[in-house]
Amino acid sequence: MSFNTFGKLFRFTTWGESHGPAIGCVVDGCPPNIAIKEQDIQIDLNKRKPGQSKFTTQRKEDDKVHILSGVFEGKTTGTPISMIIYNQDMRSRDYETIKNKFRPGHADFTYFKKYGVRDYRGGGRQSARETASRVAAGAIAKKVLRNKIGKKYKVIGAVTQLGILGCNQKNWNDDYIKKNSLFCPDKSIIKLWEKYLLSIRKAGSSCGAIIEVRARGIPVGLGAPIYSKLDMDLAAAMMSINAVKGVNIGSGMNSAQLTGEENSDEISQKGKKIKFETNNAGGILGGISSGQEIRVSFAVKPTSSILTSRRTIDKFGKNTSISVKGRHDPCVGIRAVPIGEAMMNCVLLDHLLMNNAQCKF
Repeated sequence: MSFNTFGKLFRFTTWGESHGPAIGCVVDGCPPNIAIKEQDIQIDLNKRKPGQSKFTTQRKEDDKVHILSGVFEGKTTGTPISMIIYNQDMRSRDYETIKNKFRPGHADFTYFKKYGVRDYRGGGRQSARETASRVAAGAIAKKVLRNKIGKKYKVIGAVTQLGILGCNQKNWNDDYIKKNSLFCPDKSIIKLWEKYLLSIRKAGSSCGAIIEVRARGIPVGLGAPIYSKLDMDLAAAMMSINAVKGVNIGSGMNSAQLTGEENSDEISQKGKKIKFETNNAGGILGGISSGQEIRVSFAVKPTSSILTSRRTIDKFGKNTSISVKGRHDPCVGIRAVPIGEAMMNCVLLDHLLMNNAQCKF
């Protein structure tokens, strides 16, 4: 019972390891007659793939996706969509020196204790390489949502904090996010971020990040009041991403510092148009979408694979030290942006299908 499947009506199952021959996923529950081609999926995979800048791991993977089933003459058939991505640039030898050691802060220790297997080659199944499969599933979900909701539907993510450096979210610019390798929404801070991250990389260290994902064009009514709250499922989706240690919906943890007057998102109506003055709730009230922009942010911890020597133990229970060489992200949070977008798309489609099943029967 390893729980490799996510979702209720729209589901995907991922498989494969970091240094195995391939990774992939099977998507089930996708409606039929949705126009889809490999290039639609490739666009999102290209945002996540490694080796694109000096700020990420230099592992070179094309992450080229191949659709094996579920699509005929350019449209989904309603049957399972199977996709495969072949691994190309594995260097398992880079991990030889640490194959018996546990990286502090990494899942090496818990995975070995649970399963009794030590796949040291890039972390095996617990590697963030698995997330490419999620991005492929999210690309399909996005196509369905745009088909059902229309062009007003949009999901976009950004890095809003890099290590100790934040940004001014009032300067949020969708177009600028797409133009820089750090997915930064604030043009005024990008040079400082680049300098900071290069210093982190040069020191052989790493830093964390905060990512915010925004969804627009969402209808009112997605979600349920108790055990399938929209924000509950979104939080679970983001927490399932490798290295994520915390999730906020709207103001999130900061809500504890607000008064009732500050936190209330006042409502007014003019004609048929409803207006919310603020969005502390992140577009979700009582587990149900309000029609506002949905805002979810999550914190990604620093990469555990660092050059700095750290105390640890090996799989034989002996005290030792570890210094990790190889090709690692100085901030794994950067490439988490398209993953967060993908998980948002998957959850929203799942809830749209459930809402239609109950309320539009």
